[in-house]
Amino acid sequence: MSNLRDSLALQFHAESGSEPVEWAITDSLVGYDEAVAFMEARAEAIAAGQARELVWLLEHPPLYTAGTSADAADLVDPDRFPVHQTGRGGQYTYHGPGQRVAYVMLDLKRRAPDLRRYVVALEAWIIATLDDFNVRGERREDRVGVWVRRPDRGDGAEDKIAAIGIRVRRWATFHGISLNVEPDLSHFSGIVPCGVTEHGVTSLVDLGIPVTLPEVDAVMRKAFEEIFGPTLRVEAPLLPSHAA
Repeated sequence: MSNLRDSLALQFHAESGSEPVEWAITDSLVGYDEAVAFMEARAEAIAAGQARELVWLLEHPPLYTAGTSADAADLVDPDRFPVHQTGRGGQYTYHGPGQRVAYVMLDLKRRAPDLRRYVVALEAWIIATLDDFNVRGERREDRVGVWVRRPDRGDGAEDKIAAIGIRVRRWATFHGISLNVEPDLSHFSGIVPCGVTEHGVTSLVDLGIPVTLPEVDAVMRKAFEEIFGPTLRVEAPLLPSHAA
């Protein structure tokens, strides 16, 4: 059975004459609250036409986040890591070292004011990135994110390798995606990831792909440009906690 999202256009370029999307990478761990504060301010500036679009790649220290649909029963171990309430869509998820988080701040007025198409484009970005490492990522009609089949674990087994959670304000996006490169997968056991109990989580390294974050970053940038358009490398945001 075909996935309905597969039929949506994967190209999500900005209108002609738009400036490139800024592309920034922070190499040190970034606190969650600091990241959200920056994203909110940047999205507001983008909506007002006062800042360029931005993709910000980073890692967080170990933590759990609760999206707007989170069920308290899915927080299995509330004392394990800090828990952050957040305005993004979705349920509980984990962030931590070895996971590439990409916060995507785009102006949908210059692309398409269509949230479904935007989510499809984010999925396509992840799938194209995985394809470069010979990993087949797949959509599921009943759940957001990207999944890989695990026939080694039994008939019908599959694991989630990437999560998507977005927020949009005045058609400017923030939050984004997280791709498991080499996180400690045992850290996911403190929650029911995205409310899904019947499937597990995996990572590129768990699948036997020995890659580093910089290698993944380069592939992500190439795949992003194919779907969303040109990028321009810039310095990482200077946050208060990193100002010293």
